[in-house]
Amino acid sequence: MIRALITDVEVLSPFHKRFTLAFEPLYADSWSHRPGQFVMLTVPMAGEVPISICSSPTRRGFVELTVREVGRKTGVLHRLSEGDVVGIRGPFGNGFPVERFKSMNVMLIAGGLGMAPLRSLLWYVLDRRELFGEIYLLYGTKSYQQVLYKDELKRLSSRKDVHCLFILDKLETQEDREWTPVEGLIPDLIDYVETDPERTCVAVCGPPVAYRFIVKKLLQRGFPKGNIFLSLERRMECGQGRCGNCQIGYKFTCKDGPVFSLLEEDLVPGML
Repeated sequence: MIRALITDVEVLSPFHKRFTLAFEPLYADSWSHRPGQFVMLTVPMAGEVPISICSSPTRRGFVELTVREVGRKTGVLHRLSEGDVVGIRGPFGNGFPVERFKSMNVMLIAGGLGMAPLRSLLWYVLDRRELFGEIYLLYGTKSYQQVLYKDELKRLSSRKDVHCLFILDKLETQEDREWTPVEGLIPDLIDYVETDPERTCVAVCGPPVAYRFIVKKLLQRGFPKGNIFLSLERRMECGQGRCGNCQIGYKFTCKDGPVFSLLEEDLVPGML
């Protein structure tokens, strides 16, 4: 386990915080990860919890984790502040096949907290912009209040080298309408994208209930199964495939994933 110092805590929404963790000097330059991987985070006096990495491996010396408060362990973590120390094991999991994405257009489809692991991939391709084609970010939440990384996404929207498309379930407030004019569900955004499916890799992460509908729309648009990659971060607990909580079909999300190609659908019953 590596000790890490909390150097920044940012409130992203009523239930989400982003923690920036600086490594000890011994590991500052050597520790790295792949976009889509996760760590086991040790919270003092609470225990371990698996958390996706939301920062890019192109930024060294620290790691960023976005955490939703959903139980005792994350509750204790949310009460920590700058200067506190936590423990990190990992990284674990396979991550996204970034070599497969090179020279291709890249479409990221995120729902809710699914934006966190996809943020790692997003900044990876943006920091190596010359290696990739067109970049599309499709992001949906229930309301503006639940949007993560608001200021960052607003800045990205003004860039010429990335296409940002946002959607909310309902446009009920002025804030909602100022964020996006598009009301509906995440799969609806796919209709707004004009790209060659054969030349586009797609990364998806969001609520499990949305996967089936997103995949259906992508296949209808002609995206090959081999170009579609899903991050299935469901019910992970031990990070080593021992507890069985994250088992899907014959595989374990934490050990064999969390990223799976849609080509594996027949081999992983329950993927969708």
